[in-house]
Amino acid sequence: MTLTIGVDVGGTKVAGGVVDEHGTVLASNRRDTPAEDPAGTRDTIVEVAAELAREYPQATAIGIGAAAWIDAPGATVLFAPNLAWRDEPLRDYVTKAVGLPTVLENDANVAAWAEFRYGVARHADSMVMITVGTGIGGGIVINGKLWRGANGIAAELGHIQSVPDGHPCGCGRLGCLEQYASGNALVRFARAGARQEPERAAQLLELAGGDPLAISGRQITEAARAGDGVARDAFAQIGYWLGVAMADLAQSFDPEILVVGGGVVDAGDLLMGPTRTTYRDQLKQRGRFPVADLAAAETGNTAGVVGAADLARRA
Repeated sequence: MTLTIGVDVGGTKVAGGVVDEHGTVLASNRRDTPAEDPAGTRDTIVEVAAELAREYPQATAIGIGAAAWIDAPGATVLFAPNLAWRDEPLRDYVTKAVGLPTVLENDANVAAWAEFRYGVARHADSMVMITVGTGIGGGIVINGKLWRGANGIAAELGHIQSVPDGHPCGCGRLGCLEQYASGNALVRFARAGARQEPERAAQLLELAGGDPLAISGRQITEAARAGDGVARDAFAQIGYWLGVAMADLAQSFDPEILVVGGGVVDAGDLLMGPTRTTYRDQLKQRGRFPVADLAAAETGNTAGVVGAADLARRA
């Protein structure tokens, strides 16, 4: 049995796991991310990986999925929007510190790979995945291979423009999908709706202590499940924009399956219902030729660890 270590690095936590060839996580650990300290974040990754390597000395490699842009050779973190990394030679540092060969990849890419290998896309040869969390990421697999692009930074699907001259995005552009279909967008839509129609947001405002600015994503999900009109509208809005984007991706890549992953997908049909409806409406020619199925991800919050570990095994 071949074992590898996967490490999922985000803005708030560094999660590690020992994973077998079936995608089963045999052991796991976790540390808080010192996001403002590049050296501290790097050393936290080493601590997480080294602890697992000591527990499972038969582990053969380390895979890291980081919320960042990774260079074409997969060696350096070029830029991380929620971490203080700039041109960080992370792969070689971890290899030397832990003593195991290391693979470095974008976090959405490793999540997509986990879904392709072990999740809802495991029977497909090509897939496109959008991860919907605080922001939006993406991963593309073509002919059984992760597509990284010429410079290693392909599949930044959250930064496809949805609305010309629309809401400003942190990437510097206007109207990116991330500003209309992410967790942050969900909160923005709900807060605006609660201010404009407080009577339709009674349950949501009760959860937020009466303050629209205190509304959180978790509260929106809870209120929407209870039937709150504004909360359900907020999900309908991000589902609409996500469905439009999925239709564009179907036209662009013609994959076997399109997958929606990330934390927001835990809302289930609150998100997937309007997404599927819009996707079907946007592809009115679907009766004339086949188009990709649209499905929710199955691998859940272990996707980053499992995908990174599997990429390390294959490298």
